[in-house]
Amino acid sequence: MFRWLKDSVFFMRKDLKGLYKENVVPRLLQDFGYKSIEEVPKLLKISINRGLGKDLRASKELDLSVKELSLISGQQPILTKARNSIAGFGIRKGMILGTSVTIRREKMYAFLERLIHIVLPRVRDFKGLSPDGFNGGNYNLGLRDQLCFPEISYDDISKLNGFDICISTTAKSKEEAYALLVGLGMPLTAFDQK
Repeated sequence: MFRWLKDSVFFMRKDLKGLYKENVVPRLLQDFGYKSIEEVPKLLKISINRGLGKDLRASKELDLSVKELSLISGQQPILTKARNSIAGFGIRKGMILGTSVTIRREKMYAFLERLIHIVLPRVRDFKGLSPDGFNGGNYNLGLRDQLCFPEISYDDISKLNGFDICISTTAKSKEEAYALLVGLGMPLTAFDQK
């Protein structure tokens, strides 16, 4: 079904928004039989977040986390706070648990382009992303450390912390979201349609 996904020229484009409009939309229209261009899945937002874990009370780690997320995303992250107290975990209502940022529009395409072409190739022993990260039309992936981002200097970090990245789309199924992301150049491994 996805014979066009292996077209090497298709992956070599740099402008993701132009690639989406020129190549991905017509091919998705053809492969999935949409009646209108408005039915074709598109990217909505990318959310990046990091939990503080054991460093809940360390303000230095929180400041570093905020700085790193702002460097990576290009905008100021928000602090995520506990909604309820959980005595078993030592969490009180209003306690800061992590940082989060949501990027949309042009910054979203710029971040995704950097993720595909710069960050993921720098991940050690990278063999492609697993298609198991799909949750309906959204794709979730985790990165174990922040050093794969070129904006982060090795000298500025005190310890390795990962990120969770959620790519939200308007796709209604895994297959549509998979075709959209692979069409944009995401290095996803083979998708078993069961």
